[in-house]
Amino acid sequence: MNIIKSLLLFILAGLCEIGGGYLIWLWLKDGKPLWHGFLGGLILVLYGVVATWQTANFGRVYATYGGIFIVMALVWAWKVDGFKPDKYDIIGAAIALLGACIIIYMPRK
Repeated sequence: MNIIKSLLLFILAGLCEIGGGYLIWLWLKDGKPLWHGFLGGLILVLYGVVATWQTANFGRVYATYGGIFIVMALVWAWKVDGFKPDKYDIIGAAIALLGACIIIYMPRK
C-alpha cells in the first residue's frame, strides 16, 4: 500500500474515533441529546471498519495508529475545544509520530 493512502486511512480512522468519542462525550458529560450518543456509537463502529482497510497486520496497524491518534487528539482539542498544546505536548506528539512511522513504514526483510 502506498504511504499516502495509508496515512489517509489513518487520518480517516482517527477522525472517526475522535469524532465518535467526542459526540458520546457531549451526550454524557455536557447533557446533549441522546442522538449524539447514538451517532457517536455508529461513528466509532465505522472507525473499527476503516482500520481494517490497512494492509499491515493488526499489531502494527494499531501500534502506529496510537502515535497518529496522539497528534490528531491534540489537534482536535486545539481546534474544537480551544485547548492550546504547549511545547511539551508538541515534542511528545512528534516523538510518538516518528515512532509510529518507523513501526509501519520501515522496510522489513
